[in-house]
Amino acid sequence: MNTQIEQLEPCEVWAQFKKITHVPRPSGHEEAIRNFLIHTAQEIGVEALRDEAGNIILRKAASPGMESCKGVILQAHMDMVPQKNRDKRFDFVQDPIQAYVDGEWVTADGTTLGADDGIGIAAILAVMASKTLKHGPLEALITSSEETGMEGARLLKGGLLQGEILLNLDSESEGELCVGCAGGLDLTATLNYTTEPAAGAWSPLHLELKGLKGGHSGVEIHLGRGNANLLLARFLKMALEQYGVRLVAMDGGGLRNAIPREASAVILVPTSQVAAFQEAVKQYHATLTEEYQGIEEGIVLHATPCELPQAMMTEASAERIINTLYGCPNGVYTMSPSMAGMVQTSTNLSRIITHEGEAQIFCLLRSSITSEKLALSAKIDAVCRLGGAKVETSGGYDGWNPNMNSPILHTMVASYQTLFGKAPIVGAIHAGLECGIISTNYPSLDMISFGPTICHPHSPDEKVNIASVARFWHYLTDTLSHIPVK
Repeated sequence: MNTQIEQLEPCEVWAQFKKITHVPRPSGHEEAIRNFLIHTAQEIGVEALRDEAGNIILRKAASPGMESCKGVILQAHMDMVPQKNRDKRFDFVQDPIQAYVDGEWVTADGTTLGADDGIGIAAILAVMASKTLKHGPLEALITSSEETGMEGARLLKGGLLQGEILLNLDSESEGELCVGCAGGLDLTATLNYTTEPAAGAWSPLHLELKGLKGGHSGVEIHLGRGNANLLLARFLKMALEQYGVRLVAMDGGGLRNAIPREASAVILVPTSQVAAFQEAVKQYHATLTEEYQGIEEGIVLHATPCELPQAMMTEASAERIINTLYGCPNGVYTMSPSMAGMVQTSTNLSRIITHEGEAQIFCLLRSSITSEKLALSAKIDAVCRLGGAKVETSGGYDGWNPNMNSPILHTMVASYQTLFGKAPIVGAIHAGLECGIISTNYPSLDMISFGPTICHPHSPDEKVNIASVARFWHYLTDTLSHIPVK
């Protein structure tokens, strides 16, 4: 396994990225990466400050002869999505990411890589450290808690940033310029349940569904991948009805913006039905394998004996939870009528957890049309309330509307054409970017988003294409050298 990623080209970017992989930075645990950024700024001799939201802002003077250029803000986020394979022993709060070269890619051993958005941070630090690049006045805005609600961008105060152009380095398809993104909304449904003693002839089993691809709910929601929470709920609904199974607990998915790859449940099966139930498990696995042929290759479903619990949910409680979960909308809701192949509105049923008499279902809704996002929220609210749930929404933000007359867009299209002999793809994405939120307090910023090619972000299959990082770096530095004067 080749772990010497710092020897890849451009080495100034990869060397910084390797350092970043050694700094734990899951969302909500970002103090170490803040300290790293401030320490690095001190080492390379650029100004650094931390704002009240935990964002880090760096400033570097223009190179000689470029003082009259418009100021540029390089923007990325410091946190990463902490996802791992269930059999991987790893602590995201303490352990360094185990990054390595795999052919044309850099990936990680059983965990997310953190190229989203570690590559953006690495490029920023490489620019700040360079003594030879040509550029006008530079700032860097490295935001906190982007992956769990874009809190750093939300709490960024007006008046802190001085630049006129913002280059967001958080896109994941090299050769594409993003000029718009979807807005988002968090929805949480809470159902109370009651329990009763687990008395009688029961066989306790741990039912587990895993091996799905998962992925980024904004980037890959349209690919038709399995949602572990829904697929397990589908089976449990049948098992409750046909085999008299009783539910003890359920735990599935993770962060709101990650498509659930794994889900599990502790159940009680009537001892007389165990053999038939295990046969149903095998049949359902075969059904899923057939239904997801060409989409999901590694589906695993099994039920193994476990310790007998003291209590189980009442039959009525279990039915309400499973029916609500299975009936909850998920996936693509509408496609854009104006942009071919573009998702307009979607929802990701990201998490189900039961604990001490309370079941919670978490969703993340996305849409480029605010009214449709709210309509979808109302639909999910209606479904969940039919099951007796209390529904709350939070963290709503609007999308970033494209400006096809953007001066920096015209500059970067021309630069890409000159460098690579073809025009870049210009469009919007269904994922959320911080640009729209930042523009709330900085409405005059001219913004664009771009980056290298990153596949399967928010999952342990995350990987970044090595050659695309080189092209991204070349493009970034060329753009900085051609920023127009004020």
